Amino acid sequence: MTLFDTAEFDLNAYLTRIGLAGEDRPRGDLDTLRAIALRHACAIPFENLDPLLRRPVRLDIASIQRKIVHSGRGGWCFEHNILLGTALTALGYDVTGLSARVLWATPPGIVRSRTHMVLHLVVDGTSLVIDCGFGGSTPTAPLRLQAGVEQATPHEPFRLSHLSNTSGEFLLEARLAGEWKALYTFDLQPQVLADYEMSNWYLCNHPESHFLASVVAARVAPDRRYALRNADLSVHYPNGVSERRELAGHGEIRQALEELFHVTVPTGPEVDEAFARLAKA
Repeated sequence: MTLFDTAEFDLNAYLTRIGLAGEDRPRGDLDTLRAIALRHACAIPFENLDPLLRRPVRLDIASIQRKIVHSGRGGWCFEHNILLGTALTALGYDVTGLSARVLWATPPGIVRSRTHMVLHLVVDGTSLVIDCGFGGSTPTAPLRLQAGVEQATPHEPFRLSHLSNTSGEFLLEARLAGEWKALYTFDLQPQVLADYEMSNWYLCNHPESHFLASVVAARVAPDRRYALRNADLSVHYPNGVSERRELAGHGEIRQALEELFHVTVPTGPEVDEAFARLAKA
């Protein structure tokens, strides 16, 4: 199966979902790419409700489109970046899927498997990476594949560096509250859908996957980032200021998901039961 299959893809519906429908923009240029990176991150939330509820996460574009574009849901990195890569392919970009090892919230000395997806493309001779699926620290602009340079985005600055002990591997960091924080490492080895299916299955089923034990959500707004883990709601601003509060019970968790993260929360008693259990925990 093709990774970025445009045969069943509704580009106009996707552009409507991210608020770019009807805009007269040239295809395949860097300005369009920047607009899509920001609009996608603002419109489509990161969320893990399907894994939390033990519902399957499907990576074919028909399923992703039905869930995210037409049903008001979000998803995690594979869903975000397969959707984004398919849209960019439909717009004329030549896109390659990459995989990454997450370093965020990983203890020193621990090496994780490659459970994150990143996109690589070349526009007007410039090699770029773009990623709309890294949750609370998703870059809101494409980044030049250039080591040692601080790169501005509509939110925080990011930078790439070469790992000294490897060949061709990059480290991505974000400057958060004045400190550089490691997000993940990646190389330029192209991936196919089967590679992501393995990682996707692992995160959906392995007992140690934190996505099975917590509700996680994130969304970008033009001047802030929203983040949710169970009943812990955070709002982060580009100047480094953060606000946090504890949500009171399953009703407030549902309300936050709907109003702040723009998630159409699935129905069913098991949903509020899960939220109530996590709020107590």
